[in-house]
Amino acid sequence: MLVLVAPGQGSQTPGFLTEWLELPGAADRVAAWSDAIGLDLAHYGTKADADEIRDTAVAQPLLVAAGLLSASALGDIDPGAVAGHSVGEITAAVLAGVLDDAAALSLVRKRGLAMADAAAITETGMAALLGGDPEVTVPHLEKLGLTPANVNGAGQIVAAGTKEQLDALQADKPEGVRRVVPLKVAGAFHTQHMGPAVDTLAEAAKALAPADPKVAYVSNKDGRTVASGAEVLERLVGQVANPVRWDLCMETFEELGVTALLELCPGGTLTGLAKRALPGVTTLALKTPADLEAARELVAEHAA
Repeated sequence: MLVLVAPGQGSQTPGFLTEWLELPGAADRVAAWSDAIGLDLAHYGTKADADEIRDTAVAQPLLVAAGLLSASALGDIDPGAVAGHSVGEITAAVLAGVLDDAAALSLVRKRGLAMADAAAITETGMAALLGGDPEVTVPHLEKLGLTPANVNGAGQIVAAGTKEQLDALQADKPEGVRRVVPLKVAGAFHTQHMGPAVDTLAEAAKALAPADPKVAYVSNKDGRTVASGAEVLERLVGQVANPVRWDLCMETFEELGVTALLELCPGGTLTGLAKRALPGVTTLALKTPADLEAARELVAEHAA
């Protein structure tokens, strides 16, 4: 059984879309998306520097576009389940048939802008904690006023909060945590700091007509599969200000009997977590088109 997953913010790197745009029809497709949402995705995916693509309003549409582009390059596939990490949930909604490309790009553009506006209110950020015991780490973060915004499993929790709170974390790490690594994001996502963005997205969601998922859609909220398109959309809206429970998503993958995990472009982060948390599950990350042949072989072996 194959699960197809889409990465979240922070996985983007300068120029990562360049080789994908060389595939037949890819440049035209991205140009159409760019015109529709008023953002030059090709420029940001090929020529922009790290600071430019760190901008939340840019990074989020860019990541969804990359995920959809790499998924289409695989051809017709039949995964047993789909999931995405944070903004990757919008990519997963397209893979599940809940939203079409146009609706997803429109929603993620509004999501990125709304979250950027919310992040501008207070200087905030996120940092990954490597190692440690969640039962020790989470109370320590709460003591410092931080939120465990991403509980990723495999010994990784991402803390989010103000700059001052994150500075205090660097000086006072929880017992057992080896490193605290600042992330390339521009806000405290999946925390109360994103409250204003929830209202904006809720209004945008009223214009959409989601279909029910055609495959198992595993939600970040609690790791459960969601059978209703309306509920998927409701969760996409609320998730902006609530923690990502990727650890629970991986537990569900295991319960579903997943044998392989394929991560869409720009892959790497989620396969790394799966290698540690899901021993015995074959993993592959789509980083460049050079990975497509191996990915198709994986799909042929493990897809339903």
